[in-house]
Amino acid sequence: MSDAIASITFSHVLLPLATPISDAKVLTGRQKPMTEVSFLFAEITTRDGHTGIGFSYSKRAGGYAQYAHACEIAPAIIGEDPSDIDKLWQKLVWAGASVGRGGVSTQAIAAVDIGLWDLKAKRAGLPLAKLIGAHRDSVQCYNTSGGFLHTPIDEVLKNATHSLESGIAGIKIKVGQPDMRIDLERVAAVRAHIGDQVPLMVDANQQWDRASALRFGRAMEKYELVWIEEPLDAHDAEGHAALAAQLDTPIATGEMLSSVAEHMKLIEHRSADIIQPDAPRIGGITQFLKLATMASQAGLQLAPHFAMEIHLHLAAAYPTEPWVEHFDWLAPLFNESLETRDGRMIVPDRPGLGITLTEQARKWTIAHQTFNA
Repeated sequence: MSDAIASITFSHVLLPLATPISDAKVLTGRQKPMTEVSFLFAEITTRDGHTGIGFSYSKRAGGYAQYAHACEIAPAIIGEDPSDIDKLWQKLVWAGASVGRGGVSTQAIAAVDIGLWDLKAKRAGLPLAKLIGAHRDSVQCYNTSGGFLHTPIDEVLKNATHSLESGIAGIKIKVGQPDMRIDLERVAAVRAHIGDQVPLMVDANQQWDRASALRFGRAMEKYELVWIEEPLDAHDAEGHAALAAQLDTPIATGEMLSSVAEHMKLIEHRSADIIQPDAPRIGGITQFLKLATMASQAGLQLAPHFAMEIHLHLAAAYPTEPWVEHFDWLAPLFNESLETRDGRMIVPDRPGLGITLTEQARKWTIAHQTFNA
Protein backbone atom coordinates (compact mmCIF):
# COMPACT_ATOMS: atom_id res chain seq x y z
CA MET A 1 0.00 0.00 0.00
CA SER A 2 1.11 3.59 -0.61
CA ASP A 3 2.02 5.96 2.19
CA ALA A 4 -0.52 8.43 3.61
CA ILE A 5 -0.48 11.84 5.28
CA ALA A 6 -0.88 11.22 9.00
CA SER A 7 -0.67 14.78 10.31
CA ILE A 8 -0.11 18.40 9.37
CA THR A 9 0.98 20.99 11.93
CA PHE A 10 0.62 24.67 11.09
CA SER A 11 2.61 27.33 12.94
CA HIS A 12 2.16 31.08 12.70
CA VAL A 13 5.56 32.68 13.35
CA LEU A 14 6.32 36.41 13.59
CA LEU A 15 9.91 37.24 12.69
CA PRO A 16 10.95 40.65 14.11
CA LEU A 17 13.25 42.79 11.94
CA ALA A 18 16.21 44.48 13.58
CA THR A 19 15.50 47.77 11.75
CA PRO A 20 12.17 49.02 10.34
CA ILE A 21 12.31 48.58 6.56
CA SER A 22 11.23 51.28 4.09
CA ASP A 23 10.93 51.12 0.33
CA ALA A 24 9.17 53.44 -2.11
CA LYS A 25 5.73 52.39 -0.88
CA VAL A 26 6.59 53.91 2.50
CA LEU A 27 8.04 57.15 1.14
CA THR A 28 4.97 57.70 -1.05
CA GLY A 29 2.67 57.17 1.95
CA ARG A 30 1.05 53.94 0.76
CA GLN A 31 2.43 51.74 3.52
CA LYS A 32 4.07 51.96 6.91
CA PRO A 33 7.63 50.78 7.57
CA MET A 34 7.87 47.01 7.93
CA THR A 35 8.84 45.80 11.40
CA GLU A 36 8.21 42.05 11.10
CA VAL A 37 7.53 39.27 8.62
CA SER A 38 4.74 36.78 9.23
CA PHE A 39 5.36 33.11 8.36
CA LEU A 40 3.07 30.14 7.94
CA PHE A 41 4.96 26.88 8.43
CA ALA A 42 3.46 23.51 7.51
CA GLU A 43 5.10 20.40 8.99
CA ILE A 44 3.84 17.18 7.43
CA THR A 45 4.26 13.64 8.74
CA THR A 46 3.24 10.44 6.96
CA ARG A 47 2.10 7.08 8.25
CA ASP A 48 5.50 5.60 7.30
CA GLY A 49 7.38 8.25 9.25
CA HIS A 50 8.48 10.59 6.45
CA THR A 51 8.44 14.33 7.13
CA GLY A 52 8.42 17.56 5.17
CA ILE A 53 8.40 21.26 5.96
CA GLY A 54 7.15 24.15 3.85
CA PHE A 55 6.42 27.78 4.43
CA SER A 56 4.66 30.82 3.12
CA TYR A 57 4.91 34.38 4.36
CA SER A 58 3.30 37.80 4.41
CA LYS A 59 4.66 41.29 4.91
CA ARG A 60 2.70 43.85 6.94
CA ALA A 61 -0.72 42.13 6.66
CA GLY A 62 -2.27 38.80 5.75
CA GLY A 63 -0.39 36.37 7.98
CA TYR A 64 -3.32 35.72 10.29
CA ALA A 65 -5.56 35.10 7.31
CA GLN A 66 -3.10 32.64 5.76
CA TYR A 67 -2.93 30.67 9.00
CA ALA A 68 -6.72 30.63 9.40
CA HIS A 69 -7.33 29.51 5.82
CA ALA A 70 -4.72 26.75 6.05
CA CYS A 71 -6.36 25.39 9.18
CA GLU A 72 -9.76 25.37 7.46
CA ILE A 73 -8.71 23.45 4.35
CA ALA A 74 -6.05 21.06 5.71
CA PRO A 75 -8.47 18.24 6.69
CA ALA A 76 -9.22 17.73 2.98
CA ILE A 77 -5.90 15.95 2.41
CA ILE A 78 -5.38 14.04 5.67
CA GLY A 79 -5.07 10.36 4.78
CA GLU A 80 -4.11 11.07 1.16
CA ASP A 81 -0.98 9.79 -0.60
CA PRO A 82 1.67 12.55 -0.21
CA SER A 83 3.17 11.68 -3.61
CA ASP A 84 0.11 12.94 -5.48
CA ILE A 85 1.07 16.58 -5.06
CA ASP A 86 -0.81 18.14 -7.97
CA LYS A 87 -3.95 16.21 -7.02
CA LEU A 88 -3.64 17.46 -3.44
CA TRP A 89 -3.14 21.03 -4.64
CA GLN A 90 -6.44 20.76 -6.50
CA LYS A 91 -8.19 19.31 -3.44
CA LEU A 92 -7.00 22.19 -1.29
CA VAL A 93 -8.14 24.74 -3.89
CA TRP A 94 -11.60 23.24 -4.03
CA ALA A 95 -11.79 23.00 -0.24
CA GLY A 96 -11.58 26.80 -0.16
CA ALA A 97 -13.01 27.57 -3.59
CA SER A 98 -15.24 30.42 -2.45
CA VAL A 99 -12.21 32.67 -1.83
CA GLY A 100 -10.72 32.05 -5.26
CA ARG A 101 -7.37 30.94 -6.61
CA GLY A 102 -5.09 33.80 -5.69
CA GLY A 103 -3.98 35.89 -2.74
CA VAL A 104 -4.44 34.41 0.72
CA SER A 105 -5.88 31.20 -0.72
CA THR A 106 -2.87 30.23 -2.83
CA GLN A 107 -0.42 31.50 -0.22
CA ALA A 108 -1.95 29.22 2.42
CA ILE A 109 -1.86 26.26 0.04
CA ALA A 110 1.75 27.05 -0.84
CA ALA A 111 3.05 26.15 2.62
CA VAL A 112 1.53 22.67 2.33
CA ASP A 113 2.58 22.20 -1.29
CA ILE A 114 6.19 23.14 -0.53
CA GLY A 115 6.16 20.82 2.47
CA LEU A 116 5.00 17.94 0.25
CA TRP A 117 7.83 18.57 -2.23
CA ASP A 118 10.33 18.72 0.65
CA LEU A 119 8.97 15.40 1.92
CA LYS A 120 9.16 13.78 -1.51
CA ALA A 121 12.77 14.83 -2.03
CA LYS A 122 13.78 13.71 1.47
CA ARG A 123 12.18 10.33 0.89
CA ALA A 124 14.23 10.02 -2.32
CA GLY A 125 17.38 11.11 -0.48
CA LEU A 126 17.90 14.00 -2.90
CA PRO A 127 18.15 17.79 -2.69
CA LEU A 128 14.96 19.26 -4.13
CA ALA A 129 16.84 20.64 -7.15
CA LYS A 130 18.05 17.15 -8.03
CA LEU A 131 14.59 15.64 -7.60
CA ILE A 132 13.15 18.20 -10.03
CA GLY A 133 16.12 17.94 -12.38
CA ALA A 134 18.94 20.45 -11.91
CA HIS A 135 20.76 22.27 -14.70
CA ARG A 136 23.44 23.57 -12.34
CA ASP A 137 24.82 23.14 -8.82
CA SER A 138 24.98 26.86 -8.08
CA VAL A 139 23.10 30.00 -9.13
CA GLN A 140 24.37 33.56 -9.58
CA CYS A 141 22.99 35.72 -6.78
CA TYR A 142 22.48 39.36 -5.87
CA ASN A 143 21.83 41.14 -2.59
CA THR A 144 18.77 43.28 -1.87
CA SER A 145 18.63 43.68 1.90
CA GLY A 146 21.49 46.19 2.03
CA GLY A 147 19.96 48.77 -0.30
CA PHE A 148 16.60 49.84 1.10
CA LEU A 149 15.54 53.48 1.04
CA HIS A 150 15.71 53.93 4.81
CA THR A 151 19.45 53.20 4.60
CA PRO A 152 21.77 56.24 4.22
CA ILE A 153 23.84 56.10 1.06
CA ASP A 154 27.17 55.72 2.88
CA GLU A 155 25.79 52.64 4.62
CA VAL A 156 24.42 51.31 1.31
CA LEU A 157 27.95 51.50 -0.08
CA LYS A 158 29.39 49.67 2.93
CA ASN A 159 26.70 47.01 2.61
CA ALA A 160 27.54 46.57 -1.07
CA THR A 161 31.20 46.06 -0.26
CA HIS A 162 30.34 43.49 2.41
CA SER A 163 28.04 41.60 0.02
CA LEU A 164 30.65 41.41 -2.71
CA GLU A 165 33.32 40.30 -0.25
CA SER A 166 31.00 37.54 1.01
CA GLY A 167 30.75 35.97 -2.44
CA ILE A 168 27.62 37.63 -3.81
CA ALA A 169 27.75 38.69 -7.47
CA GLY A 170 25.33 41.60 -7.80
CA ILE A 171 23.83 44.51 -5.90
CA LYS A 172 20.23 45.72 -6.03
CA ILE A 173 19.11 48.99 -4.51
CA LYS A 174 15.67 50.46 -4.01
CA VAL A 175 14.48 53.53 -5.94
CA GLY A 176 11.12 55.29 -6.29
CA GLN A 177 11.65 58.36 -4.10
CA PRO A 178 9.13 61.18 -4.47
CA ASP A 179 12.08 63.25 -5.73
CA MET A 180 13.60 61.27 -8.60
CA ARG A 181 16.81 63.29 -8.40
CA ILE A 182 17.64 61.51 -5.13
CA ASP A 183 17.27 58.15 -6.88
CA LEU A 184 19.58 59.25 -9.66
CA GLU A 185 22.20 60.38 -7.17
CA ARG A 186 22.04 57.10 -5.22
CA VAL A 187 22.35 54.96 -8.32
CA ALA A 188 25.29 57.02 -9.56
CA ALA A 189 27.01 56.68 -6.17
CA VAL A 190 26.58 52.92 -6.05
CA ARG A 191 27.75 52.43 -9.63
CA ALA A 192 30.84 54.55 -8.97
CA HIS A 193 31.55 52.60 -5.77
CA ILE A 194 31.23 49.05 -7.13
CA GLY A 195 32.64 49.74 -10.60
CA ASP A 196 31.32 49.08 -14.07
CA GLN A 197 31.77 45.30 -14.04
CA VAL A 198 29.59 44.44 -11.02
CA PRO A 199 25.95 43.62 -11.88
CA LEU A 200 23.62 46.36 -10.59
CA MET A 201 19.82 46.27 -10.41
CA VAL A 202 17.22 48.80 -9.18
CA ASP A 203 13.72 48.21 -7.78
CA ALA A 204 10.96 50.85 -7.76
CA ASN A 205 8.30 48.72 -6.00
CA GLN A 206 5.52 49.82 -8.38
CA GLN A 207 5.68 53.51 -7.50
CA TRP A 208 5.90 55.27 -10.88
CA ASP A 209 3.41 56.19 -13.55
CA ARG A 210 4.27 55.33 -17.15
CA ALA A 211 5.84 58.71 -18.00
CA SER A 212 8.02 58.77 -14.88
CA ALA A 213 9.17 55.21 -15.43
CA LEU A 214 10.19 55.98 -19.00
CA ARG A 215 12.05 59.12 -17.94
CA PHE A 216 13.93 57.24 -15.22
CA GLY A 217 14.66 54.32 -17.52
CA ARG A 218 16.22 56.57 -20.14
CA ALA A 219 18.39 58.23 -17.49
CA MET A 220 19.58 54.79 -16.37
CA GLU A 221 20.73 53.48 -19.75
CA LYS A 222 24.29 54.72 -19.21
CA TYR A 223 24.66 52.63 -16.06
CA GLU A 224 24.03 49.33 -17.91
CA LEU A 225 21.70 47.94 -15.24
CA VAL A 226 20.87 44.25 -15.27
CA TRP A 227 17.23 45.28 -14.88
CA ILE A 228 14.73 47.85 -13.64
CA GLU A 229 12.30 46.08 -11.34
CA GLU A 230 8.60 46.84 -10.87
CA PRO A 231 8.63 50.32 -12.40
CA LEU A 232 4.80 50.26 -12.67
CA ASP A 233 1.81 48.77 -10.91
CA ALA A 234 2.29 45.00 -10.85
CA HIS A 235 -0.93 44.40 -12.79
CA ASP A 236 -0.20 46.90 -15.56
CA ALA A 237 0.87 44.34 -18.15
CA GLU A 238 0.37 46.71 -21.09
CA GLY A 239 2.35 49.52 -19.44
CA HIS A 240 5.26 47.22 -18.67
CA ALA A 241 5.18 45.94 -22.26
CA ALA A 242 5.36 49.47 -23.67
CA LEU A 243 8.23 50.32 -21.34
CA ALA A 244 10.13 47.15 -22.24
CA ALA A 245 9.79 47.99 -25.92
CA GLN A 246 11.18 51.52 -25.48
CA LEU A 247 14.18 50.82 -23.23
CA ASP A 248 17.41 48.94 -23.75
CA THR A 249 17.54 48.14 -20.03
CA PRO A 250 15.59 44.92 -19.31
CA ILE A 251 12.37 45.11 -17.29
CA ALA A 252 11.74 42.69 -14.41
CA THR A 253 8.43 42.14 -12.61
CA GLY A 254 6.05 39.54 -11.20
CA GLU A 255 6.81 39.20 -7.50
CA MET A 256 3.49 40.69 -6.33
CA LEU A 257 1.30 38.44 -8.46
CA SER A 258 -0.41 35.58 -6.68
CA SER A 259 -1.35 33.13 -9.42
CA VAL A 260 -0.04 31.58 -12.60
CA ALA A 261 -2.94 33.18 -14.48
CA GLU A 262 -1.75 36.67 -13.51
CA HIS A 263 1.76 35.85 -14.68
CA MET A 264 0.38 34.62 -17.98
CA LYS A 265 -0.74 38.16 -18.77
CA LEU A 266 2.87 39.31 -18.44
CA ILE A 267 4.00 36.58 -20.82
CA GLU A 268 1.24 37.18 -23.34
CA HIS A 269 1.89 40.94 -23.47
CA ARG A 270 5.70 40.55 -23.47
CA SER A 271 5.68 42.75 -20.38
CA ALA A 272 9.00 41.67 -18.95
CA ASP A 273 12.42 40.43 -19.98
CA ILE A 274 12.93 38.85 -16.56
CA ILE A 275 10.03 37.20 -14.76
CA GLN A 276 10.10 37.16 -10.95
CA PRO A 277 7.60 34.66 -9.56
CA ASP A 278 7.43 33.92 -5.85
CA ALA A 279 6.58 30.28 -5.10
CA PRO A 280 4.95 30.98 -1.70
CA ARG A 281 2.77 33.67 -3.33
CA ILE A 282 1.58 31.75 -6.40
CA GLY A 283 0.63 28.52 -4.65
CA GLY A 284 3.87 26.65 -4.12
CA ILE A 285 6.32 24.61 -6.12
CA THR A 286 3.66 22.82 -8.17
CA GLN A 287 2.46 26.10 -9.64
CA PHE A 288 5.97 27.53 -9.94
CA LEU A 289 7.07 24.64 -12.14
CA LYS A 290 4.09 25.12 -14.45
CA LEU A 291 4.91 28.81 -14.78
CA ALA A 292 8.63 28.13 -15.26
CA THR A 293 7.85 25.90 -18.24
CA MET A 294 5.80 28.65 -19.88
CA ALA A 295 8.41 31.30 -19.09
CA SER A 296 11.16 29.17 -20.60
CA GLN A 297 9.14 28.59 -23.76
CA ALA A 298 8.66 32.37 -24.03
CA GLY A 299 12.43 32.92 -23.78
CA LEU A 300 12.29 34.83 -20.49
CA GLN A 301 15.01 35.05 -17.89
CA LEU A 302 14.09 33.96 -14.36
CA ALA A 303 14.83 35.73 -11.07
CA PRO A 304 12.56 34.40 -8.29
CA HIS A 305 11.62 36.80 -5.51
CA PHE A 306 12.71 36.42 -1.84
CA ALA A 307 12.71 33.03 0.02
CA MET A 308 16.11 31.92 -1.28
CA GLU A 309 15.82 28.71 0.78
CA ILE A 310 13.13 27.59 -1.68
CA HIS A 311 14.01 29.49 -4.82
CA LEU A 312 17.64 28.38 -4.99
CA HIS A 313 16.44 24.86 -5.82
CA LEU A 314 13.88 26.07 -8.36
CA ALA A 315 16.33 28.42 -10.06
CA ALA A 316 18.88 25.61 -10.31
CA ALA A 317 16.30 23.65 -12.33
CA TYR A 318 15.60 26.44 -14.86
CA PRO A 319 17.05 25.76 -18.34
CA THR A 320 18.75 29.14 -18.85
CA GLU A 321 20.99 30.90 -16.33
CA PRO A 322 18.78 32.58 -13.69
CA TRP A 323 19.37 34.83 -10.68
CA VAL A 324 18.45 34.19 -7.06
CA GLU A 325 17.89 36.93 -4.48
CA HIS A 326 19.99 36.92 -1.32
CA PHE A 327 18.18 38.11 1.83
CA ASP A 328 19.66 37.68 5.29
CA TRP A 329 16.40 38.38 7.12
CA LEU A 330 15.38 34.72 7.42
CA ALA A 331 18.65 33.50 8.95
CA PRO A 332 17.27 33.31 12.54
CA LEU A 333 14.56 30.88 11.44
CA PHE A 334 16.76 28.05 10.18
CA ASN A 335 19.58 25.99 11.67
CA GLU A 336 21.25 25.79 8.25
CA SER A 337 22.69 28.58 6.12
CA LEU A 338 23.29 28.85 2.38
CA GLU A 339 26.81 29.30 1.06
CA THR A 340 27.80 32.01 -1.41
CA ARG A 341 31.08 31.76 -3.27
CA ASP A 342 32.52 33.47 -6.35
CA GLY A 343 29.26 35.30 -7.02
CA ARG A 344 27.09 32.21 -6.77
CA MET A 345 24.81 30.55 -4.22
CA ILE A 346 25.62 26.87 -3.78
CA VAL A 347 22.78 24.31 -3.90
CA PRO A 348 23.07 22.35 -0.62
CA ASP A 349 23.53 18.57 -0.80
CA ARG A 350 21.10 18.00 2.07
CA PRO A 351 17.89 16.12 1.14
CA GLY A 352 14.80 18.18 0.38
CA LEU A 353 15.04 21.91 0.95
CA GLY A 354 17.71 21.18 3.53
CA ILE A 355 16.20 23.33 6.28
CA THR A 356 15.09 22.78 9.88
CA LEU A 357 13.53 25.29 12.26
CA THR A 358 15.56 26.84 15.07
CA GLU A 359 14.45 26.92 18.68
CA GLN A 360 14.18 30.70 18.29
CA ALA A 361 11.64 30.23 15.49
CA ARG A 362 9.62 28.04 17.85
CA LYS A 363 9.72 30.80 20.46
CA TRP A 364 8.38 33.31 17.93
CA THR A 365 5.36 31.06 17.23
CA ILE A 366 2.13 32.78 18.21
CA ALA A 367 -0.28 30.01 17.15
CA HIS A 368 -0.10 26.39 16.08
CA GLN A 369 -2.55 23.62 15.33
CA THR A 370 -2.18 19.95 14.35
CA PHE A 371 -4.55 17.93 12.19
CA ASN A 372 -4.35 14.14 12.51
CA ALA A 373 -5.72 11.21 10.57
